[in-house]
Amino acid sequence: MKKFKFVQIFILLVFIIGSANSQTVDLGPEILKFDPFVWASEIPVDCPFVQSDEFTGIKFLGVKSGYHYGDTWYPSWAENDTMYSPWTDGRTKRLDGYTDWSQSWVDSVHITTGQGVVIGDDPLSMTAYSIGLDKSSPASPYRGRYPCGSLVHNGVWYYGTYCLDPNGRTQYGDDIINWPWIGPFVGFRHSTDYGHRWTVCPHTPAKPLFGETGKYGYPVKIGAPHFVDFGKNMEHSPDGKAYMVAHGADIFDTKSRGIWNDSWITGDQVYLIRVTPSVENINDASKYEFYGGKDDNGKPIWTNDFKEIKPLLEWNNNMGCVTITYNAPLKKYIMCVTDGGNTYSRMNTYLLESDSITGQWKMVSYMKNFGEQAYFVNIPSKFISKDGKTAWLLYSGNYWDSMNGESIGVNPPGSHYGMTFQKIQLLKED
Repeated sequence: MKKFKFVQIFILLVFIIGSANSQTVDLGPEILKFDPFVWASEIPVDCPFVQSDEFTGIKFLGVKSGYHYGDTWYPSWAENDTMYSPWTDGRTKRLDGYTDWSQSWVDSVHITTGQGVVIGDDPLSMTAYSIGLDKSSPASPYRGRYPCGSLVHNGVWYYGTYCLDPNGRTQYGDDIINWPWIGPFVGFRHSTDYGHRWTVCPHTPAKPLFGETGKYGYPVKIGAPHFVDFGKNMEHSPDGKAYMVAHGADIFDTKSRGIWNDSWITGDQVYLIRVTPSVENINDASKYEFYGGKDDNGKPIWTNDFKEIKPLLEWNNNMGCVTITYNAPLKKYIMCVTDGGNTYSRMNTYLLESDSITGQWKMVSYMKNFGEQAYFVNIPSKFISKDGKTAWLLYSGNYWDSMNGESIGVNPPGSHYGMTFQKIQLLKED
């Protein structure tokens, strides 16, 4: 759906010719330094979240690191101290000097998702590379299949994918665009050797894990779910369970954004689910619990009945792709939400904080036009400082330079398509 900068003919040639060998392999990150600044939080008047009483905003410390690779990087910190991540839609270098090419949405081309490795304790000196690709058919009526929830726990890598675009194309101004409506979360493939060999997912787009269809007019709730980052090997999980957070919408929306209402980067609600991670449980819907709101005493309700699921958070036409990281030194959960507008424009990202994973969630900073087109924002727990005050925002950006005369700029400096790390400081009340 999204990467029109990859012209189809060009990608076909790449797959025909194969990966090009390189005589020298430079796997060091690209680093940029600029003047530090505090992002001016511009909170919309209809925001349902109160301002945090502990954090006043976010300061960008003027250090960027990263790679001009594919996008969709969501690292999981394994027990062997290495981070493993999905990636797709682009090219990523390998250790042997070759380059892997992945594309999750292109007609007449094998649809693939990639697996990558991130080694190091600091984004300024890390090494990131691909260890291969997996063919993942979206199957009719969907046209794309993308990575989402990824977790390495006790030596097993669980790799989830979701479908996109069940409705074909439409005219938008002078352009023909692909409908960004999000399809169902399919399920997980898994690996017991850190991503070199895989057991295929037992579910299909026609018969996904939670039974959602994603057909236009019937939005999904478990859209592009991501595992909550509880640190190394899930060491800070409150109960040993793996939690996933997702964005979605419902059929009762009276202020729909049309084809953009429930997309890969837009939604109205955030949902929360959990499971005890194991090969036996991960693709069994009956083993999951769904957040079902709170009781009269304010305690969270968990249910095994998907029909009883309730939103964790709601903000009509202002939500989208979501991730959560536990900041262990500060004993805080940090949520990153991106509202992608019409999916082809500037995008807004905001950070929320909470003492508990089920809330109350409070606003840290609302970053209007962050990127200016940043998406898939997350905070890898491995790169949080020992005092919890500094961290690295990881995201991709600017997959579309302009559309209908609107040019997309770069802010903060160094934002680009691929893997972008920005060092930030959480500003606290004195």
